[in-house]
Amino acid sequence: MPFAAALSQHPVPATAVGEVVGQVLEQLGPAPDLAVVFVTPPHAGALEDAAAAIADVLRPGTVIGCAAVSVVGTAREVERSAGVSLWAGRFGPVEPVRLTAGREGNELTVAGWPESLPFEPSALLLLADPFSFPVQALYEDLASRHPGLRVLGGNASAAAGPGGNRLVLDRSVHTSGAVGAVLGPGVEVDSVVSQGCRPIGRPYIVTRAERNYVLELAGSPALERLVQMTSDGMTEEEIDLIDRGLHLGQVIDERKLDFERGDFLVRNVLGADQANGAIAVDDLVPVGATVQFHVRDAATADEDLRQLLAGREADAALVFTCNGRGMHLFGTPDHDAKVLDERVGVPAAGFFAAGEFGPVGGRNFVHGFTASIALFRDA
Repeated sequence: MPFAAALSQHPVPATAVGEVVGQVLEQLGPAPDLAVVFVTPPHAGALEDAAAAIADVLRPGTVIGCAAVSVVGTAREVERSAGVSLWAGRFGPVEPVRLTAGREGNELTVAGWPESLPFEPSALLLLADPFSFPVQALYEDLASRHPGLRVLGGNASAAAGPGGNRLVLDRSVHTSGAVGAVLGPGVEVDSVVSQGCRPIGRPYIVTRAERNYVLELAGSPALERLVQMTSDGMTEEEIDLIDRGLHLGQVIDERKLDFERGDFLVRNVLGADQANGAIAVDDLVPVGATVQFHVRDAATADEDLRQLLAGREADAALVFTCNGRGMHLFGTPDHDAKVLDERVGVPAAGFFAAGEFGPVGGRNFVHGFTASIALFRDA
């Protein structure tokens, strides 16, 4: 198998890096095409030295990585303590990219994407600083350059403000922008985006909306539709989940006749206006869109991930899970990593992100409370 992964919880950075590099060398040998490293805040200050050690000893073609509040390994998660997770693969050409943000008038722009690539890309692994990089602007640029290209990854989560995050590209560490690895045709990349929600009620067409306010659903005030839904035989458990946090899912592919999990882009419901019956959503919702209310809890998130991973086959995985999941959501350690190991059973690494990148309905989005997983198969 041309992939390997290792995880260390040693508190000394040099020792932790030595452990994971040694394990990957033993499993895979030297000179992989790509190495990906994630470290928790206790090791963030030594990230440049870690990248140099990986480059010198493992000799990968490209190194990317970042610091995060927690990291993921094969069947294990290290939350808010010292941890280093290393993943490597030998599968063909990789093109490293260093991206920065700019501004043209009132619009944010992205600089650094190569004018031409030496191959047809199969996917982009992207690690970004949430305080300085407009991921949505990159999505729009890539939609014209490389239609259908999957972007998987997440926002670094080691810092609570600008300048505090650490991103690695080869031997360099950056505190802003984004780094990435464009993967070539030597590897097949599949994606699993588990938003951890389930639909309740029935779908509605948005008949009136302004910006992020949904005013009417199927010709009636949106709040009235919600109240009607809760009174039409809904269980006490579902009503309790609504009280704890309601979400609205927007159908991405309107050509489908029936909608199920995975067909919706889920966003938070921020509140409601009793005066005009509108509900506020954490995104723009256009008139004509098909939407359905959703709820989220630990049991639903567990069921959703297991269902989406059922029957999947892969040789390796990278996991980008929300920093609001883990022990905070499930109450037990290692949840997402263990489910992935039970369902797919491959070398894995990843981190807890402050926003996860993954496609839904063929389009790339930034998510919250989501587990976005890249599954790799040697082509």
